[in-house]
Amino acid sequence: MIQRTIKQLLILIITFLLMGACAKISSPSGGPRDKEPPVILKSIPDNGARNFTGKRIIITFNEYVTLTSINEKFMISPPMEKKPDISLKGKSVVVDYEDDLRDSTTYTFNFQDAIRDLNEGNIIDNYQFVFSTGPVLDSLSVTGSVLKAFNLDPPEETLILLYSNLADSAVFKSIPDYISRANKLGYFRIDNIKAGTYRLFALKDADNSKNFNLQDEEFGFLAAPVIISPEKNYLPVVKDTVEIQKGNKKATDTTVVMGEYRLILFQQEKKLHYLTSSARKDAYNLIYTLSLPPDSMGFGFSIPDTDAGSYILERSKNNDTLRVWLSDSSLYLNPQISTVVRYPFTDTTGNVIQKEDTILMRFLTPKTPRSRVRVAPYIVRSGFSGGKLNPGQRIIFTSLKPFREPDTSKIRIYELAGSKKISLPYRLNKDSTNSCRLIMNVKLSQGKDYLYIADSAAFGNIYGEKADSVGAKFIVRSNDTFGKLTVNVMNWEGNRIIQLLSSDDKLVKEKQMDRNGKVDFTFLDKGQYKLRVIYDLNGDGKWTTGDFSKGRQPEPVSFFPEIIEVKENWEIDQDWDIGEQNIKKIKITSNKPVIRTGR
Repeated sequence: MIQRTIKQLLILIITFLLMGACAKISSPSGGPRDKEPPVILKSIPDNGARNFTGKRIIITFNEYVTLTSINEKFMISPPMEKKPDISLKGKSVVVDYEDDLRDSTTYTFNFQDAIRDLNEGNIIDNYQFVFSTGPVLDSLSVTGSVLKAFNLDPPEETLILLYSNLADSAVFKSIPDYISRANKLGYFRIDNIKAGTYRLFALKDADNSKNFNLQDEEFGFLAAPVIISPEKNYLPVVKDTVEIQKGNKKATDTTVVMGEYRLILFQQEKKLHYLTSSARKDAYNLIYTLSLPPDSMGFGFSIPDTDAGSYILERSKNNDTLRVWLSDSSLYLNPQISTVVRYPFTDTTGNVIQKEDTILMRFLTPKTPRSRVRVAPYIVRSGFSGGKLNPGQRIIFTSLKPFREPDTSKIRIYELAGSKKISLPYRLNKDSTNSCRLIMNVKLSQGKDYLYIADSAAFGNIYGEKADSVGAKFIVRSNDTFGKLTVNVMNWEGNRIIQLLSSDDKLVKEKQMDRNGKVDFTFLDKGQYKLRVIYDLNGDGKWTTGDFSKGRQPEPVSFFPEIIEVKENWEIDQDWDIGEQNIKKIKITSNKPVIRTGR
């Protein structure tokens, strides 16, 4: 009886415990996700305050926030000499600065999208804090766009500078009165500007100086000053941005960015002579590069106490690069070699002198791995490896190391006519500027099949490596495997260069013209192409960049507004009005027909 009673009590206790556990109150899981950005509760001073001269700004939010990439995104206009300190205290963002503020000036602290809530990362987009040190809050603005000179694409991380000092020297010596950054589409807008006349510039700031003080910095300028007045006030505009029109999946318009002023960003030609680099990436190969072609002063090389026959010296087309192949094992097996180079150099007075430098070229042989490594075979590449040659295309053999004299008794080329093989005469010539190239001169005909054979050791390099035997069949393509594009260029007088580009903007062909008319692009592979025109204002047959010291803008370019699809055995006739310069509005229209006629 007692045991039964104890057992019943235990059952009751366990039952009550289980019921208590089921009835336990707990916090609900999940819930709607917070999608709202942080809300500003107050700030010291108020946003838009006047007559403020303090050294600290405090912005308090309704929740905890975080700062993302604040050093890159935070900007002050007008800029300060010393960067402010930005910190988080509780739910507040605190900005402390040491610079004395300018009198009667409106300041804009632009956080862009750096402020986000701590939990979900919701962004306060394009947040600006504005105050004035005087009784008036300036409310004028300027808008525009910046594009790269040669491809008209929007550049990344480009500053927009506005100077009240109209002298050219201001952009070199002082920080601007107002500053902003163009967005990823090239559009810019500077707000809270005082009425006046200004110079407007664009700059890829390489040293964070906020002025144009390095020769290789990309730069853009307007020749004439801009006048900012209440009549040109863009501040009330709610949405003043870039327009992107999207259609179906097969067609997209990319429209040139908007804004009142357009800046074209370019990099000036180098004017200083100096040695830009020296490298020994392989034991047997040395490379030296100059900033500019040496002209009559020359670019010399030597290895002290070494005969010139122990190395091969090659020069680039412009003579601004020297490539040295060490052929003597006592040199290329030496981990360090003392070399002497002589080249033009611009000294501190601006004079160009002949400079001689002794440069120690080092190469450390990689450590031998414990496991056995298979030695890569010596490979000679040829132009017909794909089995097809274009009409007039030369057969070029290339190697990673200089060729030795090939054994032509082991190299044969045949024309295949049914079961017959007709041996063809040929000549193998060395490229005069590149010892790693051989050119085969042989007469070939369109539409015919050929067989190429090279026996083992027919090719080799100066370091004793030999190529294996190889054979390949190929054909010279006939006309009906290509497309043709005829462009009727109109509505502009002067020299121009018409360039045919691949879909990824690589140059395919170009033609020079000095008047309106038609230009033919023949023997085109099927695919998609773009057209670019260079307005060759100085008639030198190439694109010329800008020069701020001469007040010269880069030569304009424009793009045909559609991607052109070329097919085999088709001819395309296309009109092109090039009357407007620096225009890029390309529509991908693979499904839109153009004028085509069969051959």
